[in-house]
Amino acid sequence: MIEFLIDLDTDLFLFLNGLHSPWMDNIMFFISGKKEWIPLYFIFVFMIIRQFKWQAIWILLGIGLTITLSDQLASGIMKPLFARMRPSRSPELDGLVHIVNGYTGGMFGFASSHAANAFGLATFLWLAFKDQYKWFVWILAWAFIVAYSRIYLGVHYPGDIVVGALIGVGFGQLGYRIQRYAGNRWNIGTK
Repeated sequence: MIEFLIDLDTDLFLFLNGLHSPWMDNIMFFISGKKEWIPLYFIFVFMIIRQFKWQAIWILLGIGLTITLSDQLASGIMKPLFARMRPSRSPELDGLVHIVNGYTGGMFGFASSHAANAFGLATFLWLAFKDQYKWFVWILAWAFIVAYSRIYLGVHYPGDIVVGALIGVGFGQLGYRIQRYAGNRWNIGTK
């Protein structure tokens, strides 16, 4: 059964990674970056401060907890534990993987910390701003695009992305609940 899932994951990866074109390479490389999204993060911080005023500190701490937990589980624990080579570094896929700008990522890729962090942030923000659901569509689309960019660049299998996204959704909910509990416990009035 495991071998079947690995083969399916590899076949789906090769199909999705094969959907590339020269004009998309640099766009996907940009989307996959971390520093490139700093302006978006400032927009999120601005929205949070505008909505929650002084209580925004608790929301921001909850987001920080969510991303820290998501990232540490995916990168700090799972990648070394499972030691699944990225497709870009797999000898079996040598010459079959579309790689952009020579970027191959670290040695191991299961689970995707990009997906965990993006979906953790998206989940947390959805819970914090659920009355403004129109923004969630854009935040969710951003998380999906960031996650897909990792397949496009050849550094993650779809299974890495799915597991990373599930980690993010779980920790997004946990981080939100912890900040809510802290708010209620110390009567700081968070939503």
